[in-house]
Order: sequence, then C-alpha cells, then structure tokens
Amino acid sequence: MKKPYLLGALLAAAAAALLAAGAPPVPALQKVRQYRQRHERELLADFTRLLAIPGVAADSAGLRRTAGAIAGLMRQRGIGGVQLLGAATPGVPPAVFGEVRVPGATRTLVFYAHYDGQPVNPAQWAPGLSPFVPMLATGPLSAGGQVVPLPPAGTPLSPDWRLYARGSSDDKGGVMAILAAYQALAESGVKPTANLKFFFEGEEERGSPHLAELLGRHKALLSSDLWIICDGPVHQSGRKQVVYGARGDVNVGLTVYGPTRPLHSGHYGNWAPNPAMALARLLASMQDSTGRVTIAGFYDDVVPLTAAEQEAVRQIPNNDDAIRQGLGFARADGRGQSLSELINQPSLNINGMRSANVGPQAANVIPTTAEAVLDLRLVLGNDYQRQVAKVVRHIEQQGYFVTRTAPTAAERAQHPRLVQIVPQTGYNAQRTPMDLPLARRVVQAVQSTVAEPVVRLPTSGGSLPLFAFKETLGATTLTVPIANYDNNQHAENENLRLGNLWDGMETMAAVMTMP
Repeated sequence: MKKPYLLGALLAAAAAALLAAGAPPVPALQKVRQYRQRHERELLADFTRLLAIPGVAADSAGLRRTAGAIAGLMRQRGIGGVQLLGAATPGVPPAVFGEVRVPGATRTLVFYAHYDGQPVNPAQWAPGLSPFVPMLATGPLSAGGQVVPLPPAGTPLSPDWRLYARGSSDDKGGVMAILAAYQALAESGVKPTANLKFFFEGEEERGSPHLAELLGRHKALLSSDLWIICDGPVHQSGRKQVVYGARGDVNVGLTVYGPTRPLHSGHYGNWAPNPAMALARLLASMQDSTGRVTIAGFYDDVVPLTAAEQEAVRQIPNNDDAIRQGLGFARADGRGQSLSELINQPSLNINGMRSANVGPQAANVIPTTAEAVLDLRLVLGNDYQRQVAKVVRHIEQQGYFVTRTAPTAAERAQHPRLVQIVPQTGYNAQRTPMDLPLARRVVQAVQSTVAEPVVRLPTSGGSLPLFAFKETLGATTLTVPIANYDNNQHAENENLRLGNLWDGMETMAAVMTMP
C-alpha cells in the first residue's frame, strides 16, 4: 500500500499548483469520490482482510487480533496516538483509539463503531458461504444473487454487489467507512475542519458491559464536542438518515418448571403440569393480539416526543407495505401505527423458546422445563431495572413464585407455579435534542452528499450504549448509519452492499469537513 503521508503531500502540492494557476478548486466531496473510484480494489482488500479475522464475543483471541488489525490500518493512514485502551477488569476486549489534531480547529469529533460481531452458526449460512471467508455476490442471495470471484483489475465493481461475511454490516463496515473517509481526505489534501478522534469498541454485541468503566478510565483522552456513531442501517427507503437517539435494552431469561423427570404424555397427560404449556400461557398474557404490551405500567414513564420530533417522524417515508410484503406476512402489529412511530415506543419481544424436542427428535413426553428469553427495548424515560421489575410483578400476578436460582425441592413441593428469572445487565435509552446547533450541522453535512431529503429519526429501533457516553462523559451523540437495511445483521448471510460502503465513506468525509 502507498504510504498515505507521501501520496497526500504530493496530491496537496498538485492541488496548490492548480489553484496558483487559476484553476477552480475541486469540492471535497468530489475529491473523496474520485479517490474512491481510483482505489476501490485496495479499500476492498483492506476490508476483506479485516472481515476474515473471527471476532465474536466468545472469541477473546479473535477480538484482540481484530483490534490489532484495526490499529494497524489506522497507523497506515497516518492517524496519530494509536493505542489499545483497556478496562480495569481483566479480559475485556480493548477499544482502539487514535486521533488527528487539526491546526486551528475549534471543535473535536469522536467517530465510533464496534468491531465485535454476533455469534455464528456456519451450518445456517447459504451453500458456498462461510462467516469469516468474505465473498462477493451479484446481489442479495435471497433475490437470486450469485456468488462471484473478484473480477480482474480494471473491471468496475458494481455498487449493487454484496459482500457476505460476519461483521460486514454490523459493524466492521462502520469501522472501514470511517477509516476510508479519513484516508481519502488525507491522500487528497483535504483538511478536516475539526480535530478527529477514533474509538472502536469490542463489546457492543454483548451489551457493552464494561464500556462505562472504560470511558471513565480514559475520560480526559475522550473529551469532545460530539460523538458520531456509525452503526446500523440507512432507512428502508434507501435514504440516508441521521438518528438522534437509540433505544435501551435488557434481556430477561425465564425458566418454568414441571416434573423432575420427563413423563410419558399418554400415562400422565391431563394430570402432570406441562411447563411448555404454562410458559406459552404466561408469555401470551404479556401482549394483546395487536402486539400492545399488557404489563401494568409498561408505557407509563415514557418521555413523549417533542413537537419537532413528531414532525420529523411524520416526514419519514412510509415503506411499511413494501417491507411487510417483502417479509411475507399479511398484517402488521401496532394498531395501525407505522413502523417509524412504533420504534419510538418501548417493546417486549420473545427472542427464543425451548422445551424438549421438535421435528425428527420429537417424543411423546411432558418436559421438565420450558425456557424463553425476553428482549425489552426501552425509550427515553424508561429505566431498565424498573422495566424488569414490572415484568416480574406481572409474572407474580399470574400466580407464579419467582426465584433467581433453580428452585429447591421444598419450593417445588410448596408452589404449583415456579419460574426462575435471570435478568441481564442492560442500559437505558438516550436521545439528543433535534434543535442542537451542532446536530443541525451534521444533518446539513449528510444532506450535502445526496439530493433526496435525509431522514431524521428521533430514536433508532436497535439499541446502542449511548446512555453510557452521556452518563460517564457528559457526551452528546448522533448516529449516522451506512449499512443497507436488508443486511441480515445478527443472522446468517450477513452482508453489506458495496454502494452503501462507498456512500458511507462520503458521508463520514462530509461530517469530518463540515463548516
């Protein structure tokens, strides 16, 4: 790879010569685009090498390799002060930090993405794909796209091609868009208008359990005017969007108990309690037929959207029917509210259920236990511990004895309905006001890269640990996502559309150079 500082100096000198000769200056965005068009292969090669390093929560060695690789990419691009920031707790994946100080700059932006990915089951990926062997396809495999080799040098890469690999969209794609944006500016002789800091986390997919500790330990190093969070997809319409907040999140594990050993369903059916049936009834009691949560007080502490936020929601393109048809279901939940309206409300989802076996392994038994994991998404005003407490009260009101550990023999003999509840560590929602002057500048910068109006979303449907930045650093955050909405994040066949990577690169560069 060419040394960026040498090439950057040559390009800067050439640009100065053109200006001296009276040639009109080339806009920064055009320079970034031209740079990308000349260097797509090199950028893609760096990206695929990064994607080939396994980096999921259970693989601490893979995460450290990934962090080291990102640090190397940053140094190659001339980013200064590159270091791995550790938490006090042993074994926590490091955050990768670096910075660029710009003479005369009066503000500091921190660009955030995370490099860890969700767990993978390679058997669930499409034939010919492997989670950590990046592969190109001519389009979405679900729509007939075909896996293809990288074409010969000199052949343009179609923006509609997809790159399949774990982490391609969530969120190594964010890491690459940020680093490629700075690379394009540096090597094109364009000076950012702010001091830049880079912070890439390695625990986001686990709920960022040590992020607050890490931020607090390096508080002075991370001082800034604004954090730009590059994570998540653009709007389903394909439009770029700026997101002012994110839902909070907490998971709750439930285990309902039946007999101490599996029983023959013919000999004991209608007599021995079936925990699977009991769990199904319990979960059904938590929502009505429209998806509205029926747990007492579930919506009571929600901070309503402001008038400006409500107007922004009304302006969001409504693609609900197209999305629903593409996903193959007949009617959406929500009592007629749009998807954009509903993601600004708290939710309760069943992530998974398990009891005995199904399919070829099914047997005529009454199982001993039934398990489920609930996913509670929170909005501004909710507290994750308080929200879990509401769920626990609801379960108790259904006649259950609640325990935090496996029930004892005495408890099993005393209580006809038993459930073990294991809440996970969570975090609360956070939302930045839409009228913040610096937030308006970011919207203007993103808008400068496209003709169609940028979507302004008060709260994202997914969750990010924005609350930790606010609580620990007093930091203001805005999310500027880049991935295609149909990227299969968290699932098999995760992918990133190449055009979204290139657009994301331009978006990040526009924010780095905004007035």
